[in-house]
Amino acid sequence: MPPAASPASSRAEPRPVPPEITFVRLPDVPAGEIIAHMSDPRVARHMPLLDFAWDEARLAGFVAAKEACWTRDGLGHWGILAGGAYVGWGGFQREGDEWDYGLVLRPDRFGLGLPVTRKALAIARSDARIPYVTFLLPPSRRHLGALRRIGAAPVGTVEHAGARFLKFRLDTR
Repeated sequence: MPPAASPASSRAEPRPVPPEITFVRLPDVPAGEIIAHMSDPRVARHMPLLDFAWDEARLAGFVAAKEACWTRDGLGHWGILAGGAYVGWGGFQREGDEWDYGLVLRPDRFGLGLPVTRKALAIARSDARIPYVTFLLPPSRRHLGALRRIGAAPVGTVEHAGARFLKFRLDTR
């Protein structure tokens, strides 16, 4: 008969504490971090509008456009840090009367999508201007369970800048 397990060995392994998620403005993220991230072919695979190479000039234009959203709307895209390390970028962009949420994580940090999104949605829910949020995903994205778990509902397909996207909506009120 095998020896009885000691109480310490029969306990489940504790779950690791998730890193603290923080949002910073994109100009505060080192340029090389974003360029390396956006140059990863695993990222480009799910970004049909990403048909160019990232370099300092492209990044400067991207950051300027995202900062213009902050100036115009008081809300925009952030650099996302987990435990102080850059893991991606994302946030909100007003498209007409709608607020679209986008998130682009480093492939090795895809598992942070739900906690990052929950933190961002808390910001949207506290903003009276945002009655709902939309999500546009390329048809190549097959794992959509996280959207269902947060309550987003499919709206249909839309075309944006010549590419087709699946559109979802989440009420924030």
